[in-house]
Amino acid sequence: MDDVKKTWREGEETAKETWRKADGEEDLADKVGNLGDDVRKHLGNAGDELRDDDGPDKFDPDRRD
Repeated sequence: MDDVKKTWREGEETAKETWRKADGEEDLADKVGNLGDDVRKHLGNAGDELRDDDGPDKFDPDRRD
């Protein structure tokens, strides 16, 4: 499931970047938007990697393995 989410995030980011470039100009707002999308993608992927298949975080202090 994490691979599906990762692929979805990458596709969504690419689509947004392409849409922003459609007018032929890249201004500061486009650059900020692209940076924000990139940060959200990486944070989402990192969050998925920290979770187990069962859902709890790997760093949960109450977790018993």
